[in-house]
Amino acid sequence: MLRPYKIRRLATLAPGASAGVTKSLDMVDSQNPAQFTEYGIPIRNLWHMLLYAWNEAPLEQEWALEAVEQAPTLDALLAAVLVKLMQQRLRIGLGHDYVTEKRALSRPRGRIDFAATLKSRSLERSQIVCDFQGYSANSLKNQIIRSTLARLVKVGQFGPPTDSVKEIQQKLRRLLRDLDGIDFIHRTAPLVELTPELIRRQLLRRNDHDYRLMLAICDLLLQRTMPNGPGADAIVPVLDREELVLYNVYERFVANFYRLHLRGWEVSAQKRLDWHARNTSERLPLMVPDLVLQETSSDRMMIVDTKFTAHSLVENRWGKPVFDSSHLYQLYAYLKSQEHLSQAHRSAVGVLLYPAVGVRLSERIELRDHLMRIESVDLAAPWQEVEVQLLQVVTSA
Repeated sequence: MLRPYKIRRLATLAPGASAGVTKSLDMVDSQNPAQFTEYGIPIRNLWHMLLYAWNEAPLEQEWALEAVEQAPTLDALLAAVLVKLMQQRLRIGLGHDYVTEKRALSRPRGRIDFAATLKSRSLERSQIVCDFQGYSANSLKNQIIRSTLARLVKVGQFGPPTDSVKEIQQKLRRLLRDLDGIDFIHRTAPLVELTPELIRRQLLRRNDHDYRLMLAICDLLLQRTMPNGPGADAIVPVLDREELVLYNVYERFVANFYRLHLRGWEVSAQKRLDWHARNTSERLPLMVPDLVLQETSSDRMMIVDTKFTAHSLVENRWGKPVFDSSHLYQLYAYLKSQEHLSQAHRSAVGVLLYPAVGVRLSERIELRDHLMRIESVDLAAPWQEVEVQLLQVVTSA
């Protein structure tokens, strides 16, 4: 029986690692004033990960770097950036979109709503109720942002009550007042509900950089405050919510990093693999590795699966740390099921890529036709070193 190998942070310990590793990590924390997430990732590094995950160019403005350095939590960081971007947008004017409006007018415009006109007795005032398209700032994108700001005021996790936290909360409330005239999207609204899917549909339509970034921040904040289930009022515990959110961030960060920085490689993210079974069945699970990398000059192929988990090792029944069998079996299935396609597939390398804090894990498992590697990237290292480690995972194979 396999039991979770308990590690508070993301530190992925190799078999036989001593307790001195954890001790040295604590010493680094006490000497470095940088803020950390619940999993020990510096907020500065997490900001870089988010920019890659959102496929955004790094913000070079001084205020962005200052917000990253001073943020005590992830919510505080996202709130500070969202407030600053919206303040800038207010100075140049809110973005307008064509929206459907329903209003009582003195002359026809658009489509006349006869039922609403009769119900409201508008004819007695020489008016008719019309549905029409108007160009307004009270658009869905601005409603999403204002609703997210209101949600942050209520449930945002900003850390212990300090002067900086109070300042963030004051800025949020002031901005909510500045956006007076923009409607809120309530969960109980009959037609529109604030959900990640609603935000992502808006993201697909955006070509304005600041709104794309603001909506991406709203999406992440909403994921962190989603209820446990339908009709549930309780909020998922902070650590669990952070793991759920960072799982997706880590996966997208690695994919976009390789897409931008790997020269001479074809990078395919979330590529579905076929079972190539003689008898197909709808009950077969999907095989979708996070990344399939292929070097154009040599046809060398790598299948990479990212695993954001608090433990890359588990304990067997005798208490010995071992690799997670489910992760290994999954990667092995990816490799073996594609062998007949080409020579590149027959000699493909499989990589399990874990996040770590303060330690590194690098193991090789040589099979008859394939090499399987267990690698980690130290997300607590200086950011330039994080990027070097990710490139070494591919180039050192």
